[in-house]
Amino acid sequence: MGTVWRNWAGTVSATPAQWVRPGSVAEISAAVRSAASAGLTVRALGSGHSFTPIAACADAVALDLSGFTGIVSADAGTGVVTVRSGTRLGALNKSLAAMGLAMANLGDIDVQTLAGALATGTHGTGSGLGGLATQVLGMSLVLADGSEVSCSGGSALFDAARVGLGSLGVVTTVTLQCVPAFSLVAEESPEPVDSVLASFDSLAASNDHFEFYWFPYGRKALVKRNNRQAQSPPPPPMSAWRKYWEFEVMENTAFGVLCRLGRAVPRLIPSLGRLTSASLSRRSYTAASYEVFVTPRRVRFVESEYAVPRESLLDVLAELRRAVPRLATPVMFPVEVRVAAPDDIWLSTAYGRESGYVAIHQFAGLPYQEYFDMFESVVAGVGGRPHWGKMHSLDAARLAELYPKFEDFRRVRAEVDPEGRFLNPYLNRVLGAD
Repeated sequence: MGTVWRNWAGTVSATPAQWVRPGSVAEISAAVRSAASAGLTVRALGSGHSFTPIAACADAVALDLSGFTGIVSADAGTGVVTVRSGTRLGALNKSLAAMGLAMANLGDIDVQTLAGALATGTHGTGSGLGGLATQVLGMSLVLADGSEVSCSGGSALFDAARVGLGSLGVVTTVTLQCVPAFSLVAEESPEPVDSVLASFDSLAASNDHFEFYWFPYGRKALVKRNNRQAQSPPPPPMSAWRKYWEFEVMENTAFGVLCRLGRAVPRLIPSLGRLTSASLSRRSYTAASYEVFVTPRRVRFVESEYAVPRESLLDVLAELRRAVPRLATPVMFPVEVRVAAPDDIWLSTAYGRESGYVAIHQFAGLPYQEYFDMFESVVAGVGGRPHWGKMHSLDAARLAELYPKFEDFRRVRAEVDPEGRFLNPYLNRVLGAD
């Protein structure tokens, strides 16, 4: 029996027909050609941080890219950096910092591989900033015939590949436009939910990076304002003991204990949510950008996230606030709210519109289907687009209505992979059988 692959959340598992751990482009190409000869599909594996089965590799050749990492070339003057696809974001951030560079924006998790984060449309927050894929200048991929091709701005393949779902080929390298390394002043504070919603637009406009976490059943939200260093003098760095206390003890160990208690006795969850909301602390500190963007996540959960038009965001949140108390199973995890600028990437959730992101979570092991179904019914009315790596039920017919360039993407995919070498059941569902 082969080794079983599982994702981080434990929601997906699969047994590949074969495991391959390539260390070069030549070995990636050879693996793809070998799979074609055997009539097998191919899935390139990242870190398994998608909640959907996008990386599921049952009866496929699983390409473990953990040995294909590192920076290929870098120009500190221009900020142009080419990176191997299996490089994890955490390692990339540290390598860039050593060169005096940084990524302009990041999400709050850095364990994903660069290619995996791009493939699923990973994003951070900031009304003037796009997702990770907007920082891409070029890409190279191994296609279904084993050949390596490069693409950049102006080509249809590039428009498709920046958020490609792993359906076009195996990404080998990514060329990024980085920026000079910068620090962020982080201000995090508990504030009444009603006042946060009332001032949402001004908060989003007046901060480089703004987000908040709403804890169901509680009256306060945790508001995060992260801004390029401008204060004089800025807040000092967070001390080692406080960093350990805040992020390891409170946000992981203590919160994990509360989650397990709620899972054991679900009727306590509303009270635990109110306790968590009331226990939020204020903190202000300065650190390198990637250290502020990223937060350690050790408590397991399941997640669904949708991008909605910015003008519809407050209505969506109002409906969630009305509906959550009526759920049969209470919600243990907070709701995360972020914003992003529009972009021109075909399958980006922010394609062509200013977007608000609403991410809902439930602690692993607690029922979530009713909650996630309710959420989908709310966002469906405003044209919500699901995050490609987070749980949703949409299929190609519905997604074609949400993405103006959906058929263009399908056309490019069929051209570069006519036999469906890089498809799996999830991709067949969301892209449709050719």
